Amino acid sequence: MGSRESTPMSRTATGVSYPAMSFSRSDIANLSYFLAIARHRNFRRAGVELGVSASALSHSLRGLEERLDVRLLNRTNRSVTLTAAGEALLAEIADPFERIDAAVDTLNRFRGSPAGRIRLNVPDQAAIHLLAPVMPAFLDRYPDVEIDLCVNNSIVDIVNQGFDAGIRFGGTVPADMIAQRLTRDLRWVVAGSPAYLERFGIPQHPEDLQDHRCVQIKLGDDRTYSWEFDRGEETLSISVPGRISMNDSETAVALARHGAALIYATEESVAAEVARGELQLVLTEWASLDDGLHIYYPGRRQLPVPLRLLIDLIRELNPIGD
Repeated sequence: MGSRESTPMSRTATGVSYPAMSFSRSDIANLSYFLAIARHRNFRRAGVELGVSASALSHSLRGLEERLDVRLLNRTNRSVTLTAAGEALLAEIADPFERIDAAVDTLNRFRGSPAGRIRLNVPDQAAIHLLAPVMPAFLDRYPDVEIDLCVNNSIVDIVNQGFDAGIRFGGTVPADMIAQRLTRDLRWVVAGSPAYLERFGIPQHPEDLQDHRCVQIKLGDDRTYSWEFDRGEETLSISVPGRISMNDSETAVALARHGAALIYATEESVAAEVARGELQLVLTEWASLDDGLHIYYPGRRQLPVPLRLLIDLIRELNPIGD
């Protein structure tokens, strides 16, 4: 009788045997793809995080499922969910992969030049007044670090969207995140062009804004922000009138400069226009002091070295000042 080549078997605790499986390098890469999809529940968002196309991810995951001989994901046109097997796999491999990421970040500290990519989600004011002034020095110091910057004034879930960190005003940072202050508290002021103020008059009290045109500030959940004012112990929150609403501060400054309406903004965002005489501050004795800009990120993993270096440089150069 001829000999027959045997298939290696692995035995479970119940005594049932299954064919043993060896992992290839591509399987390790595919497992990292699986983790990204599990975090986002979305192939496109996972692809943005990883820098690959959604179709490439789908092909890789299909190959992994075929090799494992088990379905990990339920896919429809509208959703991606984990199967029971997918949930079990996620529970087993999430922590080891996070430890690998942390180990790589630790090794970066011993490199002659730190490397990697930072994905940041920031409002336009932070991009213009905080990051833009420090970028030349950062790029010179760390030539192997890439910055992927998404300027978005709406509040987003940075974890689900695949960002390493976000920057927001202190009062809007999600409570489940670790936050570090990057600037001092900022003054919020009302400004208008000389032409507008000559035509409509200068408000003497916040309540006078009810007789003015104002640019309304849209929040991330589509609510309209009420302008806040402080004078001594007195505080006011005014729902101002206005037919223009937006969530872009630089466009609001341009509208005010051309005389369309009054705007409510941080003093830093209108400082250049005020210095040139294009805008004039009003109600200055009512200017409200509020939390400055903070960088925030999930607390479940070690802070990536390039991100820590960026935070250190912002504090060193202090572009907004004390």
